[in-house]
Amino acid sequence: MLAEYTPVRQPIADQMYEVLLRQFMNGSRAAGESLNIGALSRELNVSQTPLREALARLEHTGLVRREALRGYRVAPMMSRNEIAQLMDARLLLEPKLASEAALRATPVFLRAINETVRDFASAEPRADVESEEFGLYWSADHRFHTLIASQAGNPFLETAYDALSGQIQRFRLFSKMGHTGLDAAVPEHEVILKALEAGDPVAASEAMRSHIEGAMRRSIG
Repeated sequence: MLAEYTPVRQPIADQMYEVLLRQFMNGSRAAGESLNIGALSRELNVSQTPLREALARLEHTGLVRREALRGYRVAPMMSRNEIAQLMDARLLLEPKLASEAALRATPVFLRAINETVRDFASAEPRADVESEEFGLYWSADHRFHTLIASQAGNPFLETAYDALSGQIQRFRLFSKMGHTGLDAAVPEHEVILKALEAGDPVAASEAMRSHIEGAMRRSIG
């Protein structure tokens, strides 16, 4: 006799993390908005403990900030100067990661990268007007760059990328909501993918550099 299947229930902290993230994506909680734990607890009908856990996780991503004696707040929009500084850091790191990933590409890695590019492209028609499609874009872009960092095979470079990733997520979410530039970003991802598939480190590095420079131009006009 087969044992009865009991679905695993998602922890409440995980549920609250996803609820708040969706609210950031659909614009119902704006950049810079205060996140009062007591008010959130009443609004979402949960205790404060899982909310604190969810907010701590979101703080790690860079999407939420904790201020001494004031509590949590949604991260503010990035200034033009912050965007320029973030892009400078990415230009120092990500072309090298792409180059190394091209040299170490495996079938498993390439299948995973292809999947992110397909998801990224499928979000393109509606990502600027529908929060669900924006979420698909946001997630696919994050996976694309994280997979490359992991495949580079250098734990020190990967750690350096991880240190930047929270601010990159903040840039994606708050600087690009409503104007993702996917019509330009999709072909840029495809060029990087082709270089990775070809195992061409020079082309991968150049394509990644072009992509990051394009993202900066699109974000600051």
